[in-house]
Amino acid sequence: MPVSVDCFFLSPHQQGTLQSRIRQMVAEGILAGRMRPGERMPSSRKLAEHLGVSRITVTMAYADLVADDYLSARGRSGYFVSADAPQPQDFPARAGPQADTVDWPRALGQRPGSAVGDGTSGGLSDNAGGALGMGKPRNWRDYRYPFVYGQADPTLFDHANWRGCTLLALGQKDFHSLTDDQFEEDDSGLVEYIARHTLPRRGILARPDEILVTLGAQNALWLAAQLLLNQRRIAAIEEPGYPGLRQILNQTRCRVLPLPVGEQGLTPDALPDALDVLFCTPSHHCPTGATMPLARREALLALAAERGFLIVEDDYEFEIAGLRPPLPALKSLDRDGRVIHVGSFSKSLFPGLRLGFLVGAAPFIREARALRATILRHPPGLVQRAAAYFLSLGHYDAQLRRMGRAFQTRRQVMIEAVRAEGLEVAGEIGAGGSSLWMRAPEGVDTGALALALRDDSVLIEPGLPFFSATDAPRRFYRIAYSSISSERIPEGIARIGARIRSMGAPPAFGARRL
Repeated sequence: MPVSVDCFFLSPHQQGTLQSRIRQMVAEGILAGRMRPGERMPSSRKLAEHLGVSRITVTMAYADLVADDYLSARGRSGYFVSADAPQPQDFPARAGPQADTVDWPRALGQRPGSAVGDGTSGGLSDNAGGALGMGKPRNWRDYRYPFVYGQADPTLFDHANWRGCTLLALGQKDFHSLTDDQFEEDDSGLVEYIARHTLPRRGILARPDEILVTLGAQNALWLAAQLLLNQRRIAAIEEPGYPGLRQILNQTRCRVLPLPVGEQGLTPDALPDALDVLFCTPSHHCPTGATMPLARREALLALAAERGFLIVEDDYEFEIAGLRPPLPALKSLDRDGRVIHVGSFSKSLFPGLRLGFLVGAAPFIREARALRATILRHPPGLVQRAAAYFLSLGHYDAQLRRMGRAFQTRRQVMIEAVRAEGLEVAGEIGAGGSSLWMRAPEGVDTGALALALRDDSVLIEPGLPFFSATDAPRRFYRIAYSSISSERIPEGIARIGARIRSMGAPPAFGARRL
């Protein structure tokens, strides 16, 4: 019996070419058991008329399915579901719902999903993609004014050349990079680019055995924490600071000491005498944007050498152009191997790439490589090789220039809009990056403000998750301009100002000169 043409329809939300969508539709029908071996498929002409596509598109999709043994062609008789087609698994049906008798709060040794945010006004963890969602709903693109941090802007990304580099990485020449288990190794081309181009821009010289490719900066920080800390050791972090780092340190069960961050970053004099590892972002503090002066960096390194502690330097977003040239990285000033440098391509390319790197002394990198191998072996070879092509062929630098120009324009537009609304900037505005750290008037809970702004199609990030203390101030918030066009910024800022005024607290007019 032939398969009815009415069984087929194309979803308007499905991605890919018409040919690939038709192929997927048929393959899914066979895998789901809706089409059985030996059943005749609709003719290419009938299916094309039904779907409203060209006959050649259906014919090519059928040919792909024949090549993969989903269909078989029988001369003039047409196409049939192949006898060798993959068959759906026949699992016995459950008698009914099964009760979960496990006491999970007791069974779980750690609960990282509950570590950030209060689930109400401060954390906005509802539908935010986990504890690190930072108040960003999954459908953030549906909001007209998304001042969310760290997301890629499709208008600035070089889709064509990235696609071309991915195709190069899929070629026969690089077949081994795609298919081989590289054990603990990384893509040699990517490591070479990092060593010869990325790191020298930060004043860092490193050998290949001092570089490890990671699944983004988050993975790099985790590797460093796991190797350097345990229950008996002490780590210092910035306050406010990156929430993901606190989660990582909680897993090590070490003692964590939050240190206040001022307009020039951490103060070396504030460091405790007993300290094993300091985690810091000297070049562009998260979230305030503060930049540590050169003299303070040198004093911090001298103190580390004197007291014997290590420094993990998170150098995120250094590529994003600021209003002044970046200062040399801590690692470039390091003379005795005490600094472990963390970098990432997630902000300058796209966060879904999940590609970063660790730079440190060879003995440390050797252990980090072994630890990484126990978890994931190595980052996917295809991703590494495609990125290596994109970087080495000059596309990456071109994209950085394009992003830099766009971000400088957006930053200026945002500053003017903030000034017009009388809103207060609490952080540094000249260090670059893609966001502003803001302070609401006294009495405004920015968690409640963020929830109210969603009704105005505006997204901001409440500041509470950036703090460790339970009594942390609720006045701070972050607004980013990486995912919103310049044209929409003024109206979005105006809606923030209007909401603040509606909450009974006037903006702090003239609070900080911009």
